[in-house]
Amino acid sequence: MAGGFNWLGGQPAGMYRARDRLEHREWLDRLDEAGQQLDLGESTRSTAGDLFLTHVPDTERSKPAVAAASLYVAALIDGEERSQPAVAETLGVSRLSIQSRWKEMMAEAGFQPPEW
Repeated sequence: MAGGFNWLGGQPAGMYRARDRLEHREWLDRLDEAGQQLDLGESTRSTAGDLFLTHVPDTERSKPAVAAASLYVAALIDGEERSQPAVAETLGVSRLSIQSRWKEMMAEAGFQPPEW
């Protein structure tokens, strides 16, 4: 895939460049490893990578939180739900880091966040 997108109505709404995959390879590898630790499927881990690249922050210090939110949202989208604390622990962030980002990220991907 040359570039990823969020799935808003099946149309690209948050493109990233193919070279972003190379630039952020370390973070994509971390996401994949965390997804494996959480026993998430390959499709979910790929979705998490696309979400991360679509929302990658400018500051290095925000990247762990965005990575965790991306993994959490991907698991919800693909029906492999994991708890926020489990995802947060796997990526070394607080649960609040996920909580403050996931609904907006999911909505931007074209999905209705669940109302628990």
